[in-house]
Amino acid sequence: MSVTRWAWLLLVPLSPISGQRADTTSLDPQQLEARFHYQNGHIVIGPGLATLNLPPTFRYLDPKETEVVLTTWGNPPGNATLGMLVPAGTSVFAPESWAVVIQYDEDGHVDDADAGSINYPKLLKDMQQQTRDENKERAKAGYPAVELVGWAEPPRYDLVSHKLYWAKDLHFGSETVHTLNYNIRVLGRGGVLVLNAVATMEQLQPVKTGMATVIGFVDFNEGNRYADFVAGKDKVAEYGIAALIAGGIAAKAGFFKVLLAGILALKKVLIVAVVAVGAWLKRLFGRRTTETPQQPPQ
Repeated sequence: MSVTRWAWLLLVPLSPISGQRADTTSLDPQQLEARFHYQNGHIVIGPGLATLNLPPTFRYLDPKETEVVLTTWGNPPGNATLGMLVPAGTSVFAPESWAVVIQYDEDGHVDDADAGSINYPKLLKDMQQQTRDENKERAKAGYPAVELVGWAEPPRYDLVSHKLYWAKDLHFGSETVHTLNYNIRVLGRGGVLVLNAVATMEQLQPVKTGMATVIGFVDFNEGNRYADFVAGKDKVAEYGIAALIAGGIAAKAGFFKVLLAGILALKKVLIVAVVAVGAWLKRLFGRRTTETPQQPPQ
């Protein structure tokens, strides 16, 4: 991992984490970690939305503490999350660390009818081409080119549990180490639980093993499950499984727009939305051409 990410520690606000903000410019990673309140066991996230039944191998940080970690890692402030999962036994600030950021996208019930007919090799080629096409816009905005090298883990969808996972091998600019973007989606009645892990390709095996555990202990609560959907009453998402993988959620403005400034490899930046988000980028840059010129979003 690049050591330059530690420079972001000078900007981390907490006092203690769950309370009022305070100056923490003098705090080193160990002092920051000592203020975290890791939770274990049975965790309910959102307003009764879903439950995490954590095994001893994982710990949970609430949204406020997750914000501190994300900002420390180099992400812009103001990230809306449901918290973060951190492997036990390793500091979240250690060079070899990785974590799983949890979000909820309330776009509606995702129809999984296309799950069995998706041509994943073709989908990958389409995503790779779109990524190359978007690099011109990234360059104009001052960000490094991104190459979608391929699947680090090909997409798999379970029709029974309504859980989906896949992983991408990404290469940023001239970096020698590739970035791993590992994704889990849990489909529910009115939306999708979004779980993303960012690491390096060198960490593929531990991340793959850890995410195989994560997908098993995350579930919607009764009333919010996929089977609880009421046709004709509940909102239906405008995309299916293929778009979910290709960037259907990321394509709309919202949480992901604040991550554009963080498209830098190997700084543990949330890069979950940098691939196959052409519609979003066109909307973002197109809108800016009609406004007073200004710097890219921070």
